[in-house]
Amino acid sequence: MATLANDRFLRALMREPVDRTPIWMMRQAGRYLPEYRATRAQAGSFLDLCKNTELACEVTMQPLRRYPMDAAILFSDILTIPDALGLGLYFEEGEGPRFRKTVRSEADLDQLNAFVAADDLSYVMDAVTAIRRELNGSIPLIGFSGSPWTLATYMVEGGSSKDFARVKAMAYDQPQLMHRLLSLLADAVADYLSAQIKAGAQAVQIFDTWGGSLSASAYPEFSLQYMTQIIRQLPRESEGRVVPVIVFTKNGGQWLPSIAASGADCVGLDWTTDIAAARQQIGEQVALQGNMDPAILYASPSRIRDEVAAILRSYGRGSGHIFNLGHGVTPGVNPDHVKAFVDAVVELSPAYH
Repeated sequence: MATLANDRFLRALMREPVDRTPIWMMRQAGRYLPEYRATRAQAGSFLDLCKNTELACEVTMQPLRRYPMDAAILFSDILTIPDALGLGLYFEEGEGPRFRKTVRSEADLDQLNAFVAADDLSYVMDAVTAIRRELNGSIPLIGFSGSPWTLATYMVEGGSSKDFARVKAMAYDQPQLMHRLLSLLADAVADYLSAQIKAGAQAVQIFDTWGGSLSASAYPEFSLQYMTQIIRQLPRESEGRVVPVIVFTKNGGQWLPSIAASGADCVGLDWTTDIAAARQQIGEQVALQGNMDPAILYASPSRIRDEVAAILRSYGRGSGHIFNLGHGVTPGVNPDHVKAFVDAVVELSPAYH
């Protein structure tokens, strides 16, 4: 069994007793840190940063030098798979991700590259291995991927979208084509996450960032069923312990019981869901992760502390809660406010255990 100096994150995911509520943040390695911005400038571009093993490892470690986090998360991007499939990922300054090619027809789908994660995204596995070595058994490492639906939105739209018109048009008007794409992506994501686990990831998260854009009936059909397929394909044990799976659907609060039944060990909550209500609904089945509004980090340290106290009180006593934001930390946040956030969780949560 891989020995860890601090395994409270993994234990909380399995709803085992812990001494305090574990904490990590989505995008904890990111633009709010001046040292990250310096390293990114050194790398030349965001993609070059992702593909440089040494620098990807460096930015993963940066927040851990500042804050007593209970987990590290691999530094990478959710769009590595579509890039490897041959769509040509690039980033426009201020515009977000873009693809040189899109998938809007059977012919487009037929032209996608064959995909073997260990070969085609070897730079990600190299980063996982390097980060594990650097962590040296201190805290666990989280691997991740975008969900098939979320990846499909970028592949069909060609980048970010406000209304998801093209991808939804395909889902509703050409469901067979959409299901073919989603099935291909589910296999790719399962292979990708399995390769990350083999390289050393000790837990994995599926980011279903755009699942919440779907209607109540379309979500199970186009998003959840494919995440369920992925979870079934993953190795559930590595290095002598369970590899927990977290599913995070942004704006997914209305589907909590269905997500909890997917086979995931933990359901990530965004800030629109009441954590007490979520615990009542599904807390006996799965752990819960979340769910402070990232915008609270723009408030004063005392306001941040009050919010942490309120969320801890709302969840209540016992294990099965991983403290996190309800989405990623935003670039304009003061690093000192993140410290106030983390310190409040460390200080206030032992009373609940």
